[in-house]
Amino acid sequence: MFEPTARLGRIAILWRGDESARRTASPETSRFSAVFAALADVGVDAAPVVYEDDVLDAVRTQLATFDGVLVWVNPIHDGRNRANLDALLREIAARGVWVSAHPDVILKMGTKEVLHRTRTMSWGCDTALYRTPEQMRAELPLRLAASSRVIKRNRGNGGRGVWKVEALTRPPDRLMVRVLDATKEESEDVALDEFLERCVEYFDDGSVIDQPFQPRLSEGVVRCYMAGDRCAGFGHHKVKALVDEPTARAEAGPRLYVGKTDPRFQGLRRLMEDEWTPQLTSLLDIPSSDLPMIWDADFMFGPPRSDGTDTYVLGEINVSSVFPIPDEAPAEIARRVVDKLQSKL
Repeated sequence: MFEPTARLGRIAILWRGDESARRTASPETSRFSAVFAALADVGVDAAPVVYEDDVLDAVRTQLATFDGVLVWVNPIHDGRNRANLDALLREIAARGVWVSAHPDVILKMGTKEVLHRTRTMSWGCDTALYRTPEQMRAELPLRLAASSRVIKRNRGNGGRGVWKVEALTRPPDRLMVRVLDATKEESEDVALDEFLERCVEYFDDGSVIDQPFQPRLSEGVVRCYMAGDRCAGFGHHKVKALVDEPTARAEAGPRLYVGKTDPRFQGLRRLMEDEWTPQLTSLLDIPSSDLPMIWDADFMFGPPRSDGTDTYVLGEINVSSVFPIPDEAPAEIARRVVDKLQSKL
């Protein structure tokens, strides 16, 4: 184990919680205990900061005493969003406290719009972006005529605002579709106009994303965990979300975590580290030094290559609150934190 000769700095680890959580928060008992321990091993002091909107001023005072803050807060949780927190994080970042992930970085890479902005990369597919309900109403029927589609709200988590949409036999007067909510098990048949009305509120986030449904979804999703620009491990699981076949749904199970050296995913690791992450930062104008300390990319299996090896299609990037993580990830996070703190010296 690395034995530091001097402490390198002070880092806050911030998550959302109520008054009880604030009173009892400690590095040893929190879900981030492994991250706290990894930071201690490399000479970084870390302390918990539990946030809620009603203690914003107190958190502001706390964060001013740290060199940096690692943030784990979902974009939407129990009807609450990150608007107040993001304003606070921008404020303290402007005062010199390093924030990961910075809200401006989240807006660039942690929303579904990144699927459209990076659609020309080899992880991309025929991805459309709708800015208005009227645009979606005009263009979605044309795409449905070619294939089933997946509609995604720009900001969200846990599958909320994600739908599989399939065109049914067209009646004389209006198009009927079969829709499957990613958070539910049963599809329903509705008029396309009715489905579009359900999506109107999604435009409050600025846009709606439309991708072709990937036929190999029932084979599972591979999550590549990244610490900055380096792979920190993988997760793989078979999913129920958007899968219609009862047999495939029955095979769904929990995500299984493995280290970055797992032989099954070395092709994906090389793509992420050597090709896709540099392309991503270039397209989105994000300095590599501003990449989050922990983020992940979810991949579906695309059409196999002629030699039988897999291709991958990006389904989403998660930045705001990536957890749980592989056992190897805390050490990778700690190494990236050290690099960041040393660059500020």
